Amino acid sequence: MDLKVTDNPSKKRYEAVVDDSLVFIEYIKTKEKIYLTHTEVPSALEGKGIGSSLVLEVLEDVERQDLTLIPLCPFVALYLKKHPEWKKLVMKGINIE
Repeated sequence: MDLKVTDNPSKKRYEAVVDDSLVFIEYIKTKEKIYLTHTEVPSALEGKGIGSSLVLEVLEDVERQDLTLIPLCPFVALYLKKHPEWKKLVMKGINIE
């Protein structure tokens, strides 16, 4: 799924509109780190891969910005577990099993 994800710094989240609904990942960002704290996909859109597509877009942006990732959101952590190639972004010492 191709999402048009934008960073909304004023609301501290990455967001996209899908079928007139807002999906987003909230974050806390420092100069060198980004904490992904919460993923929100409306229940009507669940199970369609939208959350995973959103996480992928965000991880690509985190990599572009050369930020260290701290995944506090369980959905993001689960994505990283299924896609270990992205664990390279995760802060050393954080174990995702």
